[in-house]
Amino acid sequence: MKKKTVSILLMAAMALSLAACGSSNSTDSSSKSSSKAESTSASSASSEAESASSAKSTADGEVFDDTTVTVFAAKSLNSVMEMLISEYNKTQPNVKLVGSYDSSGTLMTQIEEGASCDVFFSAAAKQMDQLEGENLLVEGTRHNIVNNQVCVVTYEGSNTEVTGLEDLNKASSIALADGSVPVGKYTREALVNAGILEKADDVSAITTQQVSEALGGVEINECANVGAVTSAVAEGSNEVGTVYYSDTYGLEDRLKVLQVVPYDLTGNVIYTAAQVVNKEADETEQAAAKDFVEFLTSDEAAAIFRNYYFDTEVE
Repeated sequence: MKKKTVSILLMAAMALSLAACGSSNSTDSSSKSSSKAESTSASSASSEAESASSAKSTADGEVFDDTTVTVFAAKSLNSVMEMLISEYNKTQPNVKLVGSYDSSGTLMTQIEEGASCDVFFSAAAKQMDQLEGENLLVEGTRHNIVNNQVCVVTYEGSNTEVTGLEDLNKASSIALADGSVPVGKYTREALVNAGILEKADDVSAITTQQVSEALGGVEINECANVGAVTSAVAEGSNEVGTVYYSDTYGLEDRLKVLQVVPYDLTGNVIYTAAQVVNKEADETEQAAAKDFVEFLTSDEAAAIFRNYYFDTEVE
């Protein structure tokens, strides 16, 4: 009888123990489930916050994926373009901008011949007009960016007697761009308006030989672009030359400006930019190209242009 009673008591104790354990496990499970739910909720909230932050960033301005944009730019833009690209990459670090620099006429021909190009930045409207007429520009992306002025320059210490266009014939030699190059065209326009050259329907067609003859047979070094003119004078290979005012930036200790030719003689020297039709470009490249052209019209870009002696007062 005693053994039976003890057995019953032991079974009752075990039952109570199992009930306690069950209660404990239930509490732990409930606690873990609650903790997991809280963690999931926190993670979801964090994810939503990140999404909101990402959406805000996109709303402020799209950041492009990795892409490369090729820019064909007039030789006189070489220096300022490096600063413009650097500034643009502060907000678009994934866009690699590759510049190709030459005379606007040469670059135009390359585009016509099918060269892969996303943006054209010309030193004159003539080349841009031609490409637009051939439907090689993306409609609605063309903008006048800056103005410039033609200068008559010499090298420091030349002791030249030349003071400007009016007495270019006093030079022993002149560096002059070909008429197909914008600075060469503007120089010829100024010489016509100054009464030194005879009028012509297309001043760019006036040959270097004709210019030399009008100046009394002075020796003229015909240059392929304005960069070549700048180098020829800065190095002392030619006594004087005509370049853009912006080309004298950084060469103040080597070049002396004899005359800043007024717009009355040259007309406006408008630099214009546009997105080029590039059938090889994907959507990201095309969007980035358009965005860079828009950046060139911004206040940030204008400040850089002014530092490099460009005139930003354009319509």
